[in-house]
Amino acid sequence: MTASEPFYRPLSPTCGLRVSPLALGTLTFGRGEELTHMGDLDADGAARQLSRARDAGINLIDTANLYGAGVAEEVVGEALQRIESPENFLVTTKGRLVIGDGPNDGGASRWHLRREVHRSLKRLRRDHIDLYYLHHWDGETPLEETLETMDSLVREGTIRYYGVSNYTGWQLQKALRVCEANGLVKPVSQQVHYSPYAREAEYELIPSGLDAGIGSQPWSPLSMGLLTGKYRRGQEPESPARMKDGPGVEVRVGDREKLYSVVDVLEAVAGRRGATIPQVILAWLLGRPGVHNVAVAARTMNQLEDLLGYSSVELTEQDTREIDDVGRPGLAYPFWHQADMASERLDQASASIVESQQRSIAELFGGPR
Repeated sequence: MTASEPFYRPLSPTCGLRVSPLALGTLTFGRGEELTHMGDLDADGAARQLSRARDAGINLIDTANLYGAGVAEEVVGEALQRIESPENFLVTTKGRLVIGDGPNDGGASRWHLRREVHRSLKRLRRDHIDLYYLHHWDGETPLEETLETMDSLVREGTIRYYGVSNYTGWQLQKALRVCEANGLVKPVSQQVHYSPYAREAEYELIPSGLDAGIGSQPWSPLSMGLLTGKYRRGQEPESPARMKDGPGVEVRVGDREKLYSVVDVLEAVAGRRGATIPQVILAWLLGRPGVHNVAVAARTMNQLEDLLGYSSVELTEQDTREIDDVGRPGLAYPFWHQADMASERLDQASASIVESQQRSIAELFGGPR
């Protein structure tokens, strides 16, 4: 596969970096005795995944200093030494979240970010980071300090591009305004939690990205495993017990009936297309407004092979509409009001959510009013 083929796409409209539709996530990378959050693939296992991903055209690796407290980055660094043409991979990592007990072991201060960037470089065994994400908003550190730090890291070549992750719409827009006001290099992409069930990003994040020319990269497209098809009404797998216990479960699954309904529709679409649920999810996400790349992770080679099969799935308009409708977010203000009263002059960013909401208006009121 050559770089000229349409398989590769710009990371975002404001960036010249071309990436594969999928990024290989590394939350499953570890070393057995030092587990990451979701797996323990050692360097040999990681190298096998990287080789297979490379053969499938994937050119982007997604990791973070938080994963296994740096272990995932170390495994990536080791694995890249064991495969052919490691230089063909772009590497994304992240910083900002708390990784120690000290007063400066978290946050987006100049001190913390510079330290973590250089620690990541050492673990990854690289002289630069291709894409660096601010892993979360920092409401205490002046935004000018954070963005000046990112600007200097880009200009000196330590990182090539940067983005933001888990920001709100207004936080993204404020970051862009601060960059404009101070002549700083701007972020080029955002990572967002987005799946057929988790659609909150459609309210502000996706429209903010569309308006600013910021590409959106969904993470956890299977909603942390809840959309694999293992979770059904009255049927939950014995392990892992994601919906039974653990921090944040009720936050992730606010509406179990909706979750089950989404899985039902995904299964029906997968049956019609001769595909698996994960393949349908990836095909759907890569067709959403503003989405340029999706981060995926796999525990096993079989799971990776299944994910790679997304490229042969072609969804019909009916398939897309069914998935869209079953997982559509609720009617929040002012989106319902815009859909109801002011839909004749929509920009692309607003249309990405309002057009979906208009179907809810029609259901509630029998048509636009």
